[in-house]
Amino acid sequence: MNVLIVDDLSFMRSVIGEMINGAGFTVIGEAVDGIDALNKFKKLKPDVIILDITMPVMDGLQALEEIKKIDSESKIVMCSSMSDQDNIIRAIQLGASDFVVKPFKKSRMISAIRKALAIDE
Repeated sequence: MNVLIVDDLSFMRSVIGEMINGAGFTVIGEAVDGIDALNKFKKLKPDVIILDITMPVMDGLQALEEIKKIDSESKIVMCSSMSDQDNIIRAIQLGASDFVVKPFKKSRMISAIRKALAIDE
């Protein structure tokens, strides 16, 4: 299963990438903001997207909404330290499969990806 990681912080993209590569998933791309995420989503067609909320240019909630307009079946896991209830509710309303709060454990991230892809644990 192919994963696109979207986060404006390179170290966070690296941490997430190492976690999921070790769990049998393949990172096929990284994006630094919502616009970059949209472009890479169209080009790479990932099975799942890990998407931060707080980013420059276009935030993760806007990107989530735009990606869902392109493909309503896309699988998106939000991953953010912006874990207030409004952001979580908004993300789920917009179609996110799950919401992982930073900092997180590897098991939580892998569980969220598996949930999004409907893979049994």
